[in-house]
Amino acid sequence: MNMRVSKIAIVLLAASNVSSFTTFTLPPRVMLHRLSMAEEGSVLKKLPESAVELTLKVPGSATSAAYEKACTELSQQISIPGFRKGAKIPPQVLEQNMAAKGGRNALKVEAINSLLAQLIQPAIKDEHGLDPIGQPSLVTPAEALADDFVPGEAIDLVVKCDVWPDIKWAEVEGKEKPYVGLKGKYKRQPYDQAKFDKALGDLRERYVILDPSPEGHALEMGDACRVDMTGYMANDDGSKGEPLPNAASGDNVEVVLGKGLYMEGLVEGLVGAKAGDSRTVNVSFPENLRDKTLAGKGAIFDVTVLGCSKRTLPEVSDEFAAKVRPDLNAEKLKDELQKAVDAEDAKQYTPARNAALGKSLSEVLSVDVPDTLVTNQAREKFAMMMTDMRDNGVADDEIKKQINPENFLKYKDIVKDDIVKDFKVSMAVDEIARLEGIDVPDYQVEEQVANIKKDVQEGEDFDEKLVRGKVETTLQRQMVFDFLAENAELEVEFEEEGFDEELMKKLAEESLERE
Repeated sequence: MNMRVSKIAIVLLAASNVSSFTTFTLPPRVMLHRLSMAEEGSVLKKLPESAVELTLKVPGSATSAAYEKACTELSQQISIPGFRKGAKIPPQVLEQNMAAKGGRNALKVEAINSLLAQLIQPAIKDEHGLDPIGQPSLVTPAEALADDFVPGEAIDLVVKCDVWPDIKWAEVEGKEKPYVGLKGKYKRQPYDQAKFDKALGDLRERYVILDPSPEGHALEMGDACRVDMTGYMANDDGSKGEPLPNAASGDNVEVVLGKGLYMEGLVEGLVGAKAGDSRTVNVSFPENLRDKTLAGKGAIFDVTVLGCSKRTLPEVSDEFAAKVRPDLNAEKLKDELQKAVDAEDAKQYTPARNAALGKSLSEVLSVDVPDTLVTNQAREKFAMMMTDMRDNGVADDEIKKQINPENFLKYKDIVKDDIVKDFKVSMAVDEIARLEGIDVPDYQVEEQVANIKKDVQEGEDFDEKLVRGKVETTLQRQMVFDFLAENAELEVEFEEEGFDEELMKKLAEESLERE
């Protein structure tokens, strides 16, 4: 039967038989007479990639207690001819019974695992102050250790475990903080000059100078006037129809003679008029007008010109900039305006900027990335790749062939460098947030969570606590990157958007390879 391959199944299949060490499943915690490793201590040896090897020196009293407990628990669960259920059964009888069922040394293996369950976490966390990642694993499997395990005799259990790494910042000459003044380069399209010109023009319009026109002056494009205007709907024969709503008419209305500012025909109908003149002007309302009863319709206005003014736009000088804000000059005004105009466009290049910062950041710190983290991240990526293959039409049987430990390990080797780099940057960013006291305002988190809630479908699971944590982390990391960018020396390479021949060639090759 052709079964669908779920993402969960892909992850489970990819994860099987990958670890080079035998891992153990921690059984329910047993007290073992409250043995403390502080009595005997443990020996810690640091390994590459933020791993440690821990030698637990277990005293004979603990091995005896663990073995007795394993025997007691098994006696309560097993039925052996000649013994009442729940009665105490000699260890030799239990061992023989389990061996006959293929469980050679089962009691000793259980005792070893019980010791580990009780001792490993206190030794790692309390004694050595380390934060373990993933599941610790015995260097020598419990089944092999059981051959030499003697209840009542001391034993050394050697465990390998990945631990959370520490960040080591590089010493950069002349810099107290190595993450300040990062250097990098990224590409983006040039500033939108048209947007800048419009913004500057709008700013000049706000400070336009109006001077009364001399008597008898005929209105020209660029002038302004004040008018009384009464509007009517235009009949099909061109005559006046019903009066327009009050909102479309008015007294002492300012009209600037500029293209595209009003209804088509109004400005053109006033060119040449003088103060005191009355004109009848035919206009057309825009098709996209919000009031659909008027959109695209013709109208007629009776317009009386009350007065005319000459409009003069100020030059962008230091004097003009000081009117906008006292601490500005012309150069600073243009610079701030350019930044404001470009801020929205620049958002689409934020990932490229952050990538450049991340690359530079990774060069000023040292972090040993645990293999457990690399493996877990590689599993997720591998599962996503398999899912993408299925979504692209690859048959499930073919996908199943790809899911095996050998292929996963090959894939892990390919993506390892990228995973390590991403983790180092992520860890560094979180550390910078702590060092610089960068916190996300509560209202920003609330706004984002509220927006996400709106998109949640009825009946869909929504873990608000989980979502809130992810939102806060994402916003905080973006704030850190903004902080780094403000204090960095980034070189921006501007390039016009065009046909990317290399990209098209690569996509074509990948398409052929998939086929």
